[in-house]
Amino acid sequence: MRLPSPRLLGFVASLALFAAIWQLGAAMADSRSLPSPSAVATVLLREAMNGNLAYHLGATLGRVAAAFLVAYAIGAAIGVALGRSRRLDILFDPWLVFFLNLPALVTIALFYVWFGLTEAAALAAVAANKVPTVAVVLREGARALDRQYFEVARVNRFSRADLLFHVVLPQLQPYLAAAARSGLALIWKIVLVVELLGRSSGVGFQIHLFFQVFDVAGILAYALSFIAVVQFIELAVLQPAERRAARWRPAPSRA
Repeated sequence: MRLPSPRLLGFVASLALFAAIWQLGAAMADSRSLPSPSAVATVLLREAMNGNLAYHLGATLGRVAAAFLVAYAIGAAIGVALGRSRRLDILFDPWLVFFLNLPALVTIALFYVWFGLTEAAALAAVAANKVPTVAVVLREGARALDRQYFEVARVNRFSRADLLFHVVLPQLQPYLAAAARSGLALIWKIVLVVELLGRSSGVGFQIHLFFQVFDVAGILAYALSFIAVVQFIELAVLQPAERRAARWRPAPSRA
C-alpha cells in the first residue's frame, strides 16, 4: 500500500490547522463579522445547489482565462523584444515603468468610460493591467538567454521553429512559469474589481451583493470557492507543466 507523499500530508495538515484557528477565532468573536467554517460551508452548499455558484464562478473563470491569454501573449512578445534589443529597451522602458505603476482601478474606470460597460471593455482593462508585469518578467528572461546555444543552433543550421522550440523556449521556461503563476494571482483579483464595478455576473458581482447586506459568510464562500479553483489549477496544471518543461535541465550537484 502506497503511503501519501509528505507534501500531500503537509498540505492537508496545513488546511486543518487553518480551519481549527478559524473555528477558534469565530467561537471567540461570536459575531456575524467572523462566521465559522461550517456557516461558510452552509452558504457554499446552498449556492452550489441552486446553481448560482456554478454560473457566477464560470463567468469569472471565463473572463480570467480570456484576459490571461491575451495579456500573456502580448506581454511575452513585448518582454522578449525588449530583452533582445537594447535600443527598444531604452526607448520603451519608461513606458513600462509608467504602466506598471498605473493603478488597476484607474485603468478599469478609464476603459469603462471610453468603451462603455461592455464585456470587451472589462476584458481589455484586465489584460492591460497584466501586460506590463508579464513583459518585465520575460524581459529578464530574454536578457539571460545563453548565446552559446544560439551559436550551436547556427552551426547546425536550425530553422526558426527549431530555434524557438529547442533553444529559446526551454531557457525561458522558468520565466514563463513565473509570469503564469503571478498572472493568475493578479488577474483574478482585478477581474473581481471589474465585475464589482460594471458586470452583472461573476464572483465579484456576487461579493458586491453580499457586501450590501453585510453577509460575510457569503463573501467568504465565493472567495474561497475561487481560491480553491486557482489552487487546483496550480497543483494540477502549472506545477506538472513546469516539471515536464524542466526535465532537460541537469540535476543540481550536491557537495
